[in-house]
Amino acid sequence: MSAHAAESSQHGPSALGEDVRRFFNLTLTLAVTEFKLRYFGSALGYFWSLMRPLMLFGILYAVFTHVLKFGGKIEHYPVYLLTSIVLWTYFAEATGGAVTCLVSRENLLRKIRFPRMVIPLSVALTALFNLGMNLIAVFVFALLSGIAPRWSWLELPVLVLVLVVLATGVGMLLSALFVRYRDIGQIWDVVLQLVYWGSPIIYTIVALPSSIRHELSASPLAMVFTQMGHAIIDPNAPSAASAIGGTLRLAIPLGIVAGVFVLGLWVFNREAPRIAENL
Repeated sequence: MSAHAAESSQHGPSALGEDVRRFFNLTLTLAVTEFKLRYFGSALGYFWSLMRPLMLFGILYAVFTHVLKFGGKIEHYPVYLLTSIVLWTYFAEATGGAVTCLVSRENLLRKIRFPRMVIPLSVALTALFNLGMNLIAVFVFALLSGIAPRWSWLELPVLVLVLVVLATGVGMLLSALFVRYRDIGQIWDVVLQLVYWGSPIIYTIVALPSSIRHELSASPLAMVFTQMGHAIIDPNAPSAASAIGGTLRLAIPLGIVAGVFVLGLWVFNREAPRIAENL
């Protein structure tokens, strides 16, 4: 191996690069391209991205309202269930897709020198495109269900931002670790299932025993889903602050989000120069 090759191996492309404009342009281009290719040649196109949350919503709604009689006492339960599933689908898609994103683009990473962070961020951005389209269907469903628009709906972009920061941080961490430890994929599949059933998606936070309600409300996902139900669907439903036991305690889930993002960024930035070598 030549001295130049050895130097390139030890000092590969960084995570963020030096040109901010080029970094964002590459991220957007890769995300848009992936979004278009996903539905290229499909007769129904984008409709397929809506089918999965809709099918899951239909099954859960039938089981929990007609069989188990669970959602009858929850105001606008179908809207809450659909919105929660759509938000969860984004989180699962953004983090699950990030796990293998670097390995699946091995040829690109080996041949072209560009900021490595572009790849996991483009995965999160592609999932965000799907979320935006799905939320349009959610709002139509909410209006048809008799929910009137109000100013608190403006909280939704903030809640989505919190979810995006969390998913991006987790995605950066998982994508970097998967290059070295391929068991991460199976582990994350199990973790996603645990987080799904441990989050107020098919149930609301008030359905939990009071002895564990405050503790589980410290989860960032629980905070997002609970505040979504209060701000978007039913103003009489508990807010995230009341569920966790006070506004100051919201610093716990928000701190977790910030900590996960910083950790993911640090790990990815550390591994970025050696990603191509470790693939």
